[in-house]
Amino acid sequence: MATRPDFMRELKRGEEDEVSALLTAAFGQKDEAELVDDLRKSRAIAGEMVLPSSEGIVGYAALSNMISPKGWLCLAPVAIRPDLQRHGHGRRLVGMISQWAVMSGNSLVVLGDPAFYSRCDFALIPDGFASPYPTRHTLIAGPAKTKTPVLIYPKAFGT
Repeated sequence: MATRPDFMRELKRGEEDEVSALLTAAFGQKDEAELVDDLRKSRAIAGEMVLPSSEGIVGYAALSNMISPKGWLCLAPVAIRPDLQRHGHGRRLVGMISQWAVMSGNSLVVLGDPAFYSRCDFALIPDGFASPYPTRHTLIAGPAKTKTPVLIYPKAFGT
């Protein structure tokens, strides 16, 4: 029988190694697992969400505090277990997080494929923002109002 994820929930203490294995499998290398470790060590993580199933964690998403604009969050990394990709689980996970941003009034930035993230209710960041990454791949959920339109990511991102 195919694995069907349960509802999204917060990461529980002791699940960190399982998340590292998921990130390594999903991305084919350890960079994203190391990024999450660095974000945790620097206390930049604002929240970690997982999609659990009867077989363990099958999806993961990290929210981190942006350095600038103050109060904004970034979504990265996001991963779904490789054998469950392309079944809508990532879209469901990211979509729930983007809806939370809209409903709570939080600004949430993601760097990625505009075709995917726009299906999850993210929109391209408005003109006038400066970023160390290409703005054509920078999307936002929630309000984009700020007096400081410069995106500065947590140091763990290496920007």
